[in-house]
Amino acid sequence: MSFSAFRTVPTSADVVIIGGGVMGASTAFHLAEAGVHNIVVVERGDLCCGSSGKPIGGVRAQFSDPLNIELGSRSLRAYQEFPHRPGADIRLDTVGYLFLLDSEQQVSDFETGVELQNSLDVPSRMISPSEARRLCPYISTDGLMAAAYSPADGHARPGLVVQGYVRAAARAGVTFATHTAVSGIHTAGDRVSGVHTGHGSIACSTVICTAGAWSAQIGDMAGINLPIRPVRRQLAFTAPLAPPAPRIPFTIDFASSGYFHNSDDGLLFGLADPDQEDGFDTTWTPEWLELFRTVARHRAPALADMETVSGWAGLYENTPDHNALIGRSGELPNFLYAAGFSGHGFLQAPAIGEVMRDLYLEREPFTDISPLSADRFRDGADFRPEAHVV
Repeated sequence: MSFSAFRTVPTSADVVIIGGGVMGASTAFHLAEAGVHNIVVVERGDLCCGSSGKPIGGVRAQFSDPLNIELGSRSLRAYQEFPHRPGADIRLDTVGYLFLLDSEQQVSDFETGVELQNSLDVPSRMISPSEARRLCPYISTDGLMAAAYSPADGHARPGLVVQGYVRAAARAGVTFATHTAVSGIHTAGDRVSGVHTGHGSIACSTVICTAGAWSAQIGDMAGINLPIRPVRRQLAFTAPLAPPAPRIPFTIDFASSGYFHNSDDGLLFGLADPDQEDGFDTTWTPEWLELFRTVARHRAPALADMETVSGWAGLYENTPDHNALIGRSGELPNFLYAAGFSGHGFLQAPAIGEVMRDLYLEREPFTDISPLSADRFRDGADFRPEAHVV
């Protein structure tokens, strides 16, 4: 799927969405479906070229914050229905998520989380180390105290999701302007009046920022503080495995953040480097693999010596409390934003598309997202730390 880069952009729009990843695509689809016309999505590169470009994205409702549980659950349902609405195969594989826990504090925290999740109809449960090993034969139970498992979770392909949303939105008349970088946001009084791009200006009545790791700069152009830091995350793919790998859950060693799951004819490995500095560098570094192998030697020894054939680096968009920024600017009421998902954007994107549609139409969203306003980081506001961060 390709959209021609624009030599010039439309001169006006009702809504300009900045960012052509999964969040922008979902927002465009939900707005167009609701009958909103004259929408332009501007993307500085190709669609899905930023953080949504990751090869496989986890989908889950196992969180510690009730709002994240709701957003994850609603999105899971939407992904299950994706072949019918908007109509695309996204290779959803409902293998479950398995968190491996090796301390009393982790076990206590996840027991609390499971109780909350169950109250919100998420079928998660605490399981023994031996049951965890039955689900994932690669793991060593040495030092494990328990695990948390939800069979309804799994993974899908972000690129296919973006394509599905974009095709449906384009059929409904949405314009996608790729290779079109935003260089400024015009304001008049307390309103955004237009967006300036490398291919011309677009006069508009609403701007929606879904620019992922680049959202802080977009906010700065409008004088709005969106406290988002870009952080590189890396992963690797094994060579094809013979015999094939068993079908395993998305398995996470919670203490180290090391994770692995099936990927085509092999496995995918990931791990967050705790010493990774902030920045927009997306160079993949083979040295990173040693961090994963060190964790694997203890927790999943067979993985430590598996041959890898390629790797990938992308950006997390982290906020101070690892929760998203979603809402309407108090200073510029026609500037809306959905960014800073701290690794949870893909799995929440369908629900966020609904929320942004409702904020734009000034309707009540299905859940109160006001706690995720960027204003929460002003002095005296409450943080909402999310414990189940990978």
